[in-house]
This record gives sequence, structure tokens and C-alpha cells, in this order.
Amino acid sequence: MKMKSFLYILLILIIFLCPAYREYPHFKINAERDAYNHNNIALNHLHEKAYYAAIQEFRIAISLSPNTQMTSVFKTNLGKTYMTMGYPDLAKQPFEEALQGYKLNFQYYFNLAECYEKLGLIQTKINEYSNSTSPFDKIMLGILYIQSGQKRRGIIILDDVCQIEPDLMITPAIRQYLKEKTKEQ
Repeated sequence: MKMKSFLYILLILIIFLCPAYREYPHFKINAERDAYNHNNIALNHLHEKAYYAAIQEFRIAISLSPNTQMTSVFKTNLGKTYMTMGYPDLAKQPFEEALQGYKLNFQYYFNLAECYEKLGLIQTKINEYSNSTSPFDKIMLGILYIQSGQKRRGIIILDDVCQIEPDLMITPAIRQYLKEKTKEQ
């Protein structure tokens, strides 16, 4: 009888001390993190000159995180890949969307201006941006004038933007660019 009760007590202790179930870690899907990972994979493909694989990875990153500031980076990377491959017509839309998504990155304006130059659209876009009163469109207009060879006119427009909008986050970058361009002349 003692042996039987000892076994019961031992069995109860084993049940409480060694549970048979295990809680497995939960995998949470995080679209923004996955988008960032796909962007990094695409950058690795670019480094290896696997352009088509990079394009697909950038598209996946964009689709996973469609409405964030980081999306502009993904679209810029996609546009640069198209430009590297020699397809400025395909790069135009990602560059325009990147600039629309985040207008405070000065490099986005240069990417788009370079694309317009390769497509031969600089004069058309100058006419289009001339009608706008937005300071961001004026930035693009100034850069387009400089790209087209009318440096003085472009510098004047960019200087006006700096005077009208001194508190924009992009203004220090414009001022630095103006210093470089005025030294060239």
C-alpha cells in the first residue's frame, strides 16, 4: 500500500513539474519589416548585377509597404535600377511617385531631372512646372533649368525658394547646392 501511494505521489509531482505541453513562439507577420528585407535583398541583387531579380524584389517591397515614407526609397531604388539598365522610360514613373511620396529629399529631384534629360522632356517639363506656385515645383523647375544649361536662371529660382521658404527641411540642402553651383560659374 505504501508503495502504491508513493507511486501516486510521484506521478502527481511529475505531472506538475514536467508539463507535456510546450508553448511555441508565435510568428508575427510584419509587412514593413519584410518590405525592408526585400529591399535589402534587391540591393544585394544589384550588387551582383542581377537586375531583373532586383526589380522583382523592389516591387515586392513596394507592395508590402505601399504608403510609407520608406516606399519612396524603394521606388527610387527601382527607378535607379531601370536607369542603370538603360530604360529611363520605365524609371520615370517610380521617380515621380517617389518625389510625390516624400518631397523633402533633394536627391529625388535630381533623379527625376536626370530621367527627364535622358527622355528629352526637359523643355516640356520646364513649361509644365513654370505654371505652378508650389515651392516644391519651383525646386524642380530650378533644377531643370540648371540641367538644360540655363544655370543662372535655375540658381535664381532656387535662391527665391530659399528666401520664401527658409524653414523647410530641404532648404539647407538647396543652399549647399547653390554654393557649389555659384562656385562653378
